Amino acid sequence: MMSHSTNMLSHNNGSLNNRTAMNIEKQGYASTRFLMIMILMASTTLMTLLSGGFLQVSAMDTEIKAHLSEQDAGQPERIALTGATIYTMDPERGGEPIQNGTILIENGIITAMGEDVEIPEDTLVEDLNGQQIYPGLIDAFSRMGIFEIGAVPMSHDIDEQGDVNPNVKPERVVNPDSRHIPVARSAGVLTSVVTPDGGIIAGQPGAVRMDGWTWEQMTLQSGLGLLVNWPSPRRNYSEDVRELQNVFEDARAYHTAKKAFEAGQADRIDLDSRWEAMLPLFEGDGELPLIVDAQEVRQIQDAVTWASNEGFPIVIMGGRDAHMITGFLKEMEVPVIITQVLTSPSRNWEAYDARYSLPAKLYNGGVMFAIAGDASPENSNRLPYEAGASIAFGLPADEALKSLTIYPAQILGLDDRVGMLKEGMEATLMITDGSPVEYATRVHQTYIRGAKSDMMDNHRKLYERYRKKVDEWQSRKD
Repeated sequence: MMSHSTNMLSHNNGSLNNRTAMNIEKQGYASTRFLMIMILMASTTLMTLLSGGFLQVSAMDTEIKAHLSEQDAGQPERIALTGATIYTMDPERGGEPIQNGTILIENGIITAMGEDVEIPEDTLVEDLNGQQIYPGLIDAFSRMGIFEIGAVPMSHDIDEQGDVNPNVKPERVVNPDSRHIPVARSAGVLTSVVTPDGGIIAGQPGAVRMDGWTWEQMTLQSGLGLLVNWPSPRRNYSEDVRELQNVFEDARAYHTAKKAFEAGQADRIDLDSRWEAMLPLFEGDGELPLIVDAQEVRQIQDAVTWASNEGFPIVIMGGRDAHMITGFLKEMEVPVIITQVLTSPSRNWEAYDARYSLPAKLYNGGVMFAIAGDASPENSNRLPYEAGASIAFGLPADEALKSLTIYPAQILGLDDRVGMLKEGMEATLMITDGSPVEYATRVHQTYIRGAKSDMMDNHRKLYERYRKKVDEWQSRKD
């Protein structure tokens, strides 16, 4: 092929003599030989990987897992935080803080707490000198780790194809290196409920810790509930509700068929991962509650009534009009996760403070509630201010703090690990110079399951960078 090309070149250009043609042929041969050598080397490397490298995968995987399990190897096994005012948020303590208190942490768990705690000799003691300790905040509605940059679709992983996806568990695709995680963590948000979107049934939200190398490490609890997007009354409402009911009827039929198969009353069952994910709805007692996204009165009432008739425990997420039916919600014992307080009214006849005063109205109506943000991870650091704003519109300050800690933990079944400070629970806490829901409060340090967090984030990096520039400019000016 190279000789043919050389001959063609010589034929088409009479200025090329035989010597030039020979040189071209030699260069072509050398290039071909070089290419063959490179291909051989690449093939050899690939065969080495196939024959030897992959045989080491199991050992490498074990080594990596061992390393990840020792993520906090640099952290002491036993830590004592002393000299602090401790706000436990524990209902059993009646809301009274522990003055000049000590928290003893062993292997990520609170083992002792109080004013007179005996500290073992090999304990790292952190004297907080009058600072305050609070449980880490819980963002009960977030896309943390599954949505990064709005203008980059490849960084979005919030929904799946199709309208029925009960088997989707978003914590499995959380990006541990998301830039939004450290920013939210610096604001005291230490647990995030990662929530999918889209379709009739979006999936199952999962709670993640705001630190870790992998999604496995970060996951606090998977499958907190089944997220249902209740149909909008503004379009084909009856048809959409019927479609939703059909989905649950199919899931119930699958459950019945599987029980028959297990009892030997059926030859086979066609496996369907969607209906498998919904089986806990029909088994046990509230193992998989419904988390229903509903805003308007009709949506909320219909969703609660339907869930009650079906025997499903339910949590309302959104709840814009929940204050209009507090008596109904209280009677049915349905909690509400309020999504957004810091926003304007959605209807022109509403008062300007409709959303600001919503938490206070639910509190006065005896409805259990939690406050969440607008799900966007870049705004998760604003979560304390969502609750703080409600204080100015009638919500007691201690209730605002509970709406970010113990209340979401109780609503979502996490109160045995996070949401308050108590012996036997995870040491997920923050150290501050004031109440977290006050705008001027600074979070000095956080601990997640006993591990001391890195408090550097993108906001702080930019602040320090431009603070240095301002200082340099000021020094030249002086």
